[in-house]
Amino acid sequence: MSTTKNYAGIPDEFANAETSKIVLIPVPYDGTSTWGKGADKGPEAFLHASEQMELYDIETETEVYKQGVYLADPVTESETPKKMAKAVHDITKGHIKRNKFVTLFGGEHSISIGAIRAFNECFEDLTVLQIDAHTDLRKKYEGSKYNHACAVYEANETTNLIQVGIRSMDIAETTVMNKDNVFFAHDMATDDYWMDNAVELMTDNVYITFDLDAFDPSIMPSTGTPEPGGLLWYETLEFLKKVFTEKNVVGFDIVELCPNKNDKSSDFLAAKLYYKMLTYKFENEAFDAAFDHESEYNASQKKQLSNKTQHDDYEQ
Repeated sequence: MSTTKNYAGIPDEFANAETSKIVLIPVPYDGTSTWGKGADKGPEAFLHASEQMELYDIETETEVYKQGVYLADPVTESETPKKMAKAVHDITKGHIKRNKFVTLFGGEHSISIGAIRAFNECFEDLTVLQIDAHTDLRKKYEGSKYNHACAVYEANETTNLIQVGIRSMDIAETTVMNKDNVFFAHDMATDDYWMDNAVELMTDNVYITFDLDAFDPSIMPSTGTPEPGGLLWYETLEFLKKVFTEKNVVGFDIVELCPNKNDKSSDFLAAKLYYKMLTYKFENEAFDAAFDHESEYNASQKKQLSNKTQHDDYEQ
């Protein structure tokens, strides 16, 4: 893991665990990927690239790091996919209950299973917005339901899953997907209203899981399974800003960066994407404002945890 002490090299006063509004959890896991390996090196490359960023955002004229970004210890459980998922779930949920805005950086897409489960247990009427080239809707793959190919199967069953950028899938996944909530890349290319239509399908509370292979490989080649015909930078930012502006984004993850020593641009794109997403979340908050996520968390949108089905068994 990186020797980075603070996210993006920010001053200690903005990286404190108690006062930071934002928590960043690295999950350097690559236990189930089936083609391009190296996603376990993604968090380190992302953190290193983040240190090279300018922290003033020109578009919004803000410096979001001043909201406080605490870099948590990485989740290193890797004995089995289900143990990894449980570790991610438990750590994520712990930070949510401490009223932090929780973000994760993977690692392969299987790390999202535990994270989504934690958010779904804590927020009412959750929409999961999956931005991805692949559907990841297999119930089980290579003997485990915690495989990267199964990343949003559970979310499809238990949340309002909306899939954006899809351009690769297995025929079996057509039997479980909600086609009304899927925005295929070939349709998006000719539909001027896909962004508005996607937002209209969302509930108030939204969790974003962003697989970097959603981007076109011309701008994001360093990912495990690149697919032609993907999203470009400014259309992606336009969509994300719309989601953050119109909905309550409760957290997000970014996954599937596979660093390549000959391509530093992908690492930097991932770093900028993370920072832009934070910027859109906190764009209208004063830096010195107390973090009032407590009231948000305890409002009607918060789930009664004791009434939720828990997943302590973490079946294979």
